[in-house]
Amino acid sequence: MLTSTHLLRQRRFLPLFATQLFNAFNDNLYKNAMVLFVVYSVYNSEEAEAQFSAIASGLFILPFFVLSALSGQLADMRDKAVIIRWVKLAEIAIMICGAAGLLLAWADMLTTTVAIPLMLVALLAMGVHSTFFGPIKYAILPQHLRKDEVLAGTGLVEAGTYIAILAGTILAGWLPVEAAALTVIVIAVLGYLTSRSVPPAPAMVPDQPIDRHVIRSSFALVRHTMHDREVFYAILAISFFWTIGAVLFIQFPPLAKNVLLASKEVASLFLVVFSIGVAIGSVSINALLKGDVSARYAPISVLAMGLFVACFYVVCRLWSAQVTGDLMDVSGFLAQPLAAPVLLSLLMIAVSGGMFVVPLYAFLTTKVDPGRAARTVAANNIVNSGAMVIGSLLAGGLSAAGIPLIEQVLLSAAMCLFSAWLGWKLHQAERHAAASVSAA
Repeated sequence: MLTSTHLLRQRRFLPLFATQLFNAFNDNLYKNAMVLFVVYSVYNSEEAEAQFSAIASGLFILPFFVLSALSGQLADMRDKAVIIRWVKLAEIAIMICGAAGLLLAWADMLTTTVAIPLMLVALLAMGVHSTFFGPIKYAILPQHLRKDEVLAGTGLVEAGTYIAILAGTILAGWLPVEAAALTVIVIAVLGYLTSRSVPPAPAMVPDQPIDRHVIRSSFALVRHTMHDREVFYAILAISFFWTIGAVLFIQFPPLAKNVLLASKEVASLFLVVFSIGVAIGSVSINALLKGDVSARYAPISVLAMGLFVACFYVVCRLWSAQVTGDLMDVSGFLAQPLAAPVLLSLLMIAVSGGMFVVPLYAFLTTKVDPGRAARTVAANNIVNSGAMVIGSLLAGGLSAAGIPLIEQVLLSAAMCLFSAWLGWKLHQAERHAAASVSAA
């Protein structure tokens, strides 16, 4: 079926989908509640706010770089459903720690010495949690779904992820921070309960030793995975895409406050619009490709993304020249004549981005041996996280160097050109592989 909603009625898919929804929701509710509270209630400097946002993003991403090789080995060599349950159980303890930090900051008790470090430790731990969950949510799909359902399932997981990001982001902007602290604990418990219904997914390559040397295993995993040209270009394209995404997401909260003179609710609205757009793009590309895993729309999608990033930059420049005064709430923001172009450009950035990245994730699980699917996703996570850490450091460095946030947006637009080239190279590799199969 081209429409993938039938999968939501299947026990082989629904519990995983629900667990992933809770996972993405909690990640974003906690992270955004923390960042928005610190940016709007603790710091009063554009440079400090941008640097904190970059540090928070970097800490969350770092475990993907260090531990993905281990997580990929475990996912291929152990039952994936069992790992999911252990990971979701750990999330409950992590969120209790993070909630304590949020409550201390809300009460203005030891904010800089205890509360913020505690929140950042919990964020780092959530990065570890997501590192072990990440390879499974894609690699388990070929075990539970038919081959012609994998792209649809991948699109649903990606769309569901961004719907959950949407919900978590909305609540982070509107919930009082003390309510957010309690909510993340409740959601962690719900995620564990749904994980208990995920069907068994036995090891694809059982009885093999696991290399626990994280540096050696990471290099070996990436080196082995990159031998396949299609997978190689898919990983590079995904990684560069998320580098762009990291820079944009780091910029949103301080840009909303300092350039658009908007409240934290408006900053949350930006992330909401972005999440809706990625969800639309994720589902739309499945209809365009008619279930076929292909990168033929990748170059044009990411070029369109770069064009809309440039439009967003132009609108922000016009905005900063016309609007002055105090921070605006959502109604005040929406009353501005340039509000619609701001939101439309953000929406289209995300729609084109979703259309670009979803088929590339399907490449990772359909173009390799099923016994290496989780390790392929893990190799992708290693390269992705390294690129995103670089993006976070770049954004933080530009802010430290005094480069205005509005000018940093142009960097993301320029990076889309390189992403388009990688998408074109992937499509060329795909056509070459198809020709080789036909000739054989």
